[in-house]
Amino acid sequence: MPYSSHPQFPDIQDAVRRISPHIKKTPVLTSQYFNDLTGSDIYFKCENFQKIGAFKFRGACNSILSKTDDQLRHGVITHSSGNHAQAVALAARMKGVKATIVMPENAPDIKIKAVRGYGADLIFCEPTIKARIETAKKVVEETGAYFVHPYNDPAVIAGQGTCAKELLEEIPDLDIIIAPVGGGGLLSGTSIAARHINPNIQIVGVEPEIADDAYRSFQTGTLQPVERTDTIADGLRTSLGELPFSIIRQNVDEMVTVSEESIIRNMRQIWERMKIIVEASGSVTLAAVTDQKINCEGKKTGVLLTGGNADLDHLPWMIKEPFSNQSSST
Repeated sequence: MPYSSHPQFPDIQDAVRRISPHIKKTPVLTSQYFNDLTGSDIYFKCENFQKIGAFKFRGACNSILSKTDDQLRHGVITHSSGNHAQAVALAARMKGVKATIVMPENAPDIKIKAVRGYGADLIFCEPTIKARIETAKKVVEETGAYFVHPYNDPAVIAGQGTCAKELLEEIPDLDIIIAPVGGGGLLSGTSIAARHINPNIQIVGVEPEIADDAYRSFQTGTLQPVERTDTIADGLRTSLGELPFSIIRQNVDEMVTVSEESIIRNMRQIWERMKIIVEASGSVTLAAVTDQKINCEGKKTGVLLTGGNADLDHLPWMIKEPFSNQSSST
């Protein structure tokens, strides 16, 4: 079934049927510690247990499996700081096609090793959005490979929306659902699923204070550029896409930001209290709750823990200066 320019809930249902044999239905966990701390009943959707360790496999899998053999005859290419790279590499291997991945030079080692482990070819570029896009475009022009966009792709968005659909099928009476936002694929897909299943639910996006293009875009109503990419939440360093932004404007109720210190503190608390590994990008949602950026007291709150690909050799609380004070050019 071809996708419209704006994916709809039936597209998410199609994605479920397409990817269910290949993904994991991830668990929903609770924590009395965090419930007591926040005064909210929190339900953690643990995509850190997903294949490749992050929700990104849902979107990449749906995008690649929905393409024809002719579209994929020259392989696939994408650009990513890590999780989408791994997702495309694994989905391409499953499909039996070549994958080429453009990664920034500052991508975490754990994600670089994983991409190589899935058999993809790697090309490194400067750690800017412009460099990623230009490098990938050059490969497409030279090889004819199919570009799997990390977020500005209806099939990717529909795939990411299957995460919220699973959560709401298990906990249908959530008052709030919270998703992080980088490129916006997860938040936009979440908003489509959540708004359809529970029209009264509050949908909230969260991003780092120092990488706040989505927040500024939401406040102004116009797409704003990324000004810094040095957040510890490496999965949220990219810019908000046009297609996700148009969906977010329709469906999302609120956008908030959290500090680097809070991201790190909540990441560590999840490790210590829940005994599970999450990466920094996955802890921003809980940070919004513990910092009271959202009124969750007395409410049932769905929190998406988006990934668990933490670099164990460079944990942020072990580094004196875990994030830079310098701006990065995009």
